[in-house]
Amino acid sequence: MVPQKNILIIKTIFYSTVLMLFLLIFQACSKPDHARIKSDSLVIEFNQSMQSRIVVSVDGRDSALGDYRDSEKLVTKAGQDLTYTLSRINTESFSDNSGAGEKTVLEGERPGLKKIVTVSIYNDFPDMAVFEVTYTNTSRESLETLGWENNSYNLAAPARSEAGDPAFWAYQAASHQDRRDWILPLKPGYNEENYLGMNSSDYGGGTPVTDVWNRNSGIAVGHLEMVPKLVSLPVESDENENVKLGVSYSREGTIEPGASLTTIRTFVYLHTGDFFVALEQYRNFMIRQGISFDPYPESAYEPVWCAWGYGRDFKMKQIYGALPKAKELGFKWAVLDDGWQTAEGDWFLNPDKYPNGVKDMKRFTDTIRKAGLRPKLWWAPMAVDPGTKLLEEHPEYALLNKDGEYQKISWWDAYYICPAYEPAREQTRKLVRTILEDFGYDSLKIDGQHLNAAPPCYNPAHHHARPEESVEAVPGYFKMIYDTAREIVPDAVVEICPCGTAYSFFTMPYMNQPVSSDPLSSWQIRLKGKTMKALMGRNVPYYGDHVELSDNGDDFASTVGIGGVPGTKFTWPVGSNSRPRNDLTPEREKSMKHWIQVYQEQMLPKGNYRGELYDLGYDRPEAHAVQKERSMYYAFYAESFEGELELRGLENGQSYKVRDYYNDTEQGTVTGPNGRIEVNFAGNLLLEAVPVVD
Repeated sequence: MVPQKNILIIKTIFYSTVLMLFLLIFQACSKPDHARIKSDSLVIEFNQSMQSRIVVSVDGRDSALGDYRDSEKLVTKAGQDLTYTLSRINTESFSDNSGAGEKTVLEGERPGLKKIVTVSIYNDFPDMAVFEVTYTNTSRESLETLGWENNSYNLAAPARSEAGDPAFWAYQAASHQDRRDWILPLKPGYNEENYLGMNSSDYGGGTPVTDVWNRNSGIAVGHLEMVPKLVSLPVESDENENVKLGVSYSREGTIEPGASLTTIRTFVYLHTGDFFVALEQYRNFMIRQGISFDPYPESAYEPVWCAWGYGRDFKMKQIYGALPKAKELGFKWAVLDDGWQTAEGDWFLNPDKYPNGVKDMKRFTDTIRKAGLRPKLWWAPMAVDPGTKLLEEHPEYALLNKDGEYQKISWWDAYYICPAYEPAREQTRKLVRTILEDFGYDSLKIDGQHLNAAPPCYNPAHHHARPEESVEAVPGYFKMIYDTAREIVPDAVVEICPCGTAYSFFTMPYMNQPVSSDPLSSWQIRLKGKTMKALMGRNVPYYGDHVELSDNGDDFASTVGIGGVPGTKFTWPVGSNSRPRNDLTPEREKSMKHWIQVYQEQMLPKGNYRGELYDLGYDRPEAHAVQKERSMYYAFYAESFEGELELRGLENGQSYKVRDYYNDTEQGTVTGPNGRIEVNFAGNLLLEAVPVVD
C-alpha cells in the first residue's frame, strides 16, 4: 500500500503540472496572431510575424493592395533575416501638439531582439498613419546595423480600365542632374532609390514624400521630421508592374546590449486621385507640427521681365532700352540677372558695368522705378569661387568633405559655404542688407541647384557635433535671408530657383515665389505648378519662369491656365542681342501683350487651385481647375482633342455660362456638379464658367 504522504505528493505534482500546462496553453492562446488598425478608408493589417499590408475599405468592402511584407525592418551587417513573433498589442487614446487620436503599440520578439511599432492616427488626419519603431538589443552581444526600413509596401498591379494605361504613376521627390520629370508613369523594371542627400556634387535634397497611384487609389510614404534627413524613398516596378515603395535609412551603427535604436517618424497616407491631396495633407500636418507660411504679398503676383535674355555679357544700355517696353506690355518687375558681380562669393560690382560702384548701381535701380517697374536682383548665396578674396581671407567658411576637400558646385566652378557656420551666415546677412539697402533692390532672385541641399560638413573649424548639421541647417540659412529681406522691404519677393531640382519642402516657408526653375518642357511647368500649389498653398504665386523656356518658346497658356505668374526674358529691339529666340518681334509683342492682359484680368494665382478634381496621370485631356468665388476656370492641354469635356467642381444644380476667356468666345451653358461640353481644340483650351444669375 502506498503511504498517504506519498499520495499527497503525487497529487500535488499532478495538479501543479496540469496547472502549468493550462497556463502555457492559455499564454499561447492569448498571444495575438494579428492586428488590424482601421480609420475611415485606411486599414493596416499586421500578421503574427509583424509583417503588414495596406487594405482599402470602401463601402464596407475591404481590398488588399498587396501581399504582407516586412514593412518595418532593421538591416544588420550580418544580413540576418530578422523575423519576430507578435506578442502584445495595446490601443489607447492620445493627445499631443499635433492633435488627438488613437495610438496602437505592437510588440514583438525574437531571440536577442525586441521590436516595438507605434502607429498613431490623428482624428484630423484619418487616412494618415504615423509610425515610430524601436529595436532593443536583449542579447549579451553587440548588434552591428546598416540602417532600417519603414512603411515598405507591395502594391499589386491593377486590372487595366483603359487600353494603354500604365499600371501606376508616381511622384518622386529626389533631385538629379538630368532635371527629370517629378511625375512619371512607372514602366516595368523601373527602379529608383530617390535618395534625399546629394545625388551629384551639387544636386540633392527634395521633399520627403513619394506617392504611387493608379485610377482607383494611391499611397504616399515619407517622413515627418522638421529638418532634412538623409533618407531614401525607393520605388521599384517589376516585370509585371507590381510596385514596391517605402522609406529607408542607411548608416552603419551598433546597438549595444540593453540599448535601443529608434527610427525617425515616418508615415503612410492612403488616397484617391493623383498625388495632390497627399502632398497637401503632408503640408497640413507639418503646419500642425509648427512649420508656418506667411501670407503672400501682392507684389509676388506681378508679372516679371528679366534681363537674362542678354546673358552674362549684357550691356547696361541694352537693359535701359528694354525697360519702357517691359512697362508698356504690363510687366511690373525688372530683374537684373547673373553678370553684375566679379565673382560668386565676393559679390563685388563689376567695374566694367559699374565704374562708379554703388553709385552706378543705385542710379540703375532708381531708373527702374522711374520706368514704372520694381527692381529684383539675381544672387547665388552659399557659393564661393576659387581665388576669391572671401576664400582667401576666410578659408574656414568653406564646407569640407570627409576627405578634407571642397565640395564642388559644378555650374559656376565654385565651392559650398557651410550653412551651419555662424560667421558665414553673418557674412550672408550683411550681403542681403547691401543689396536691398545700398544697391536699392526690392527683391531677390536666389538661383542655383546647390541651394536645395548641402552635403555633410567635416570642417574641423566649425566644431559640428555631427557632420549632418550642415544638411539640417539649410532651412535656417534661408530663413535668415528671408527674415532679413522682409525686415528691410516688407513686401520683398524672395524667389528661390533651384535649377530643375525637386524643391526641398524645408526651405519653402522662407520664400514667397517658387518658380518652375528652368523647365525642360511645358509639361514640367504644369506638373511643377500643381506640386507647388499642394505644398505651398493653393493660392501660391507660382512663377512659370521665362516663357522662352516653354514649348515653342511662347506657351503662356501653361502658366496662366494653372494659376501661375507669367514672365519673360525678351530682348528689344529686334537684333539687340545674339539670341534671336529672345527677340521681341512684332508678332511676339502682340501675343505677349494679350496674354499679360488676360492674366491681369483673371488673376488666377489668387484663386483656389482645385488640384483634387483632375488626375494629372490618367485624365485625358490633361486638366486643371481654379475656383474664384463661385466661378470656375479650367485649363485643358492636348496635342489635339475632339470630344466631350467634363467640367468638375460646379455647384449642384447651378447653371453656368461657359466662355473661352483667351479668345473671348461663348461655349454654351452647363449645369453642375459636372457639366459636359463638346469641344475641338489643339494645344490648349482655357474656359471660364460663371454662374447664371436668375
